[in-house]
Amino acid sequence: MKSIKGFLSLLSILTVLFLAACGGTEKTSTEKKETTKTASGKSYTVEHAMGSTKIKETPKRIVILTNEGTEALLSMGVTPVGAVQSWTGDPWYKHIASQLKDTKVVGTESEVNVEAIVALKPDLIIGNKMRQEKIYEQLSAIAPTVFAETLRGDWKENFKLYAKAINKEEKGNEVLKKYEDRIADIKNELGDKKNMKVSMVRFMAGDVRIYHLDTFSGIILKDLGFARPESQNVNDFAERNVTKERIPAMDGDILFYFTYDTGDGKASSLEKEWLADPLFKNLEVSKKGEVHKVDDVIWNTAGGVLAANLMLDDIEKIFLKK
Repeated sequence: MKSIKGFLSLLSILTVLFLAACGGTEKTSTEKKETTKTASGKSYTVEHAMGSTKIKETPKRIVILTNEGTEALLSMGVTPVGAVQSWTGDPWYKHIASQLKDTKVVGTESEVNVEAIVALKPDLIIGNKMRQEKIYEQLSAIAPTVFAETLRGDWKENFKLYAKAINKEEKGNEVLKKYEDRIADIKNELGDKKNMKVSMVRFMAGDVRIYHLDTFSGIILKDLGFARPESQNVNDFAERNVTKERIPAMDGDILFYFTYDTGDGKASSLEKEWLADPLFKNLEVSKKGEVHKVDDVIWNTAGGVLAANLMLDDIEKIFLKK
């Protein structure tokens, strides 16, 4: 049965490709010149999570299959022709919506619409092994495809891969340098405030998490030199499904929490319940009034360079009163 489904899926893709190719056999003189230029242009090879991919010239029609990848492209002045929908967007996060007015939705990170990608006739597809490994071969049959390894931890590593894939390493280096310079400036201004132990908590429907170092915001806090509570100073993602008995592990000199609510109000209800719990109110950080709610999109879900800079805006407002 699986082999039949796989054959039908491949047949569907080939059919769409055939129909797209038949959309007009006569080329204008301009199109002929562009074809000649591409054929004679330089190609380059990108090593990535699934092997190596050869790309002809600088791609112009790019489809991106992760939210953090979308931000990476936008930061380098590239608007993708197709992108996966933002996790809590309609279809895009507010901080990038105006830049994606002409970009088509190609599903979500976990459910990619392959036929929608085919229809866009991309010359490069960028995805992620952690999310889309099962459809890599299908995507590679459509256009050169490059996959990052994972979505956790240091987002800058993925960024560098994307810059290489779109043949804009110089521009990518500029974006990263601007971020690193800003980190250095804020770190200097923070002074002794970096010694404050920063705690991070996330509320989701049916799940409360204490975040560790290997997270998007955890990496940025580490870049800034902040201390973390001992139980959170761990090189992994998070402590999941914590019970209220673990509330004492949330204590610190300052606490940031973010809530992932899908619209049904369940996560927000959970947040209110926990913040009102006597154990939480008894935390030293609560007594000092250093509990701060921040945007889940910016501090966690978006995961890209644009969100990173917006998180730095929050850090400046909270710690430096800017």
